[in-house]
Amino acid sequence: MKTAATGLRVFVGLDGLILITLGLLFWSGNADSLIPVHMLLGIALVLALWTLAVLAAIARVNLALVVVAALWGFVVPILGLTQTRLLPGAAHWLIQLLHLLVGLTAIALAQILAQRIARHQSRPPVGQHATQSGALEGSAG
Repeated sequence: MKTAATGLRVFVGLDGLILITLGLLFWSGNADSLIPVHMLLGIALVLALWTLAVLAAIARVNLALVVVAALWGFVVPILGLTQTRLLPGAAHWLIQLLHLLVGLTAIALAQILAQRIARHQSRPPVGQHATQSGALEGSAG
């Protein structure tokens, strides 16, 4: 599970970098033909976030964080697919800024989940502790 979380963390980082770069290009009025690529990469980001949320739940990461991340995965595509119809005109930049912040939050949540999964997987099971040799021993009791 730790390996999967690490792989997803790297993927989210690269995917996020590409998404932000494309978003900046769109903001500058360039590369509108790449919007479908941006949408596909956004879907991949959400799928990675949801996968990390499931892995985090299995690893017994804080349930509130898992639920927030899972729900945030719905916010991203809803805003992404409806943003062109929200607040049209001169104030539309506010929606674009909101879209950026929602995406950055999704990236951050994915990174946090991956980090917490790795941390939980590194701990010995409850009732056991690692010896200096790395072997696990049960607690006396």
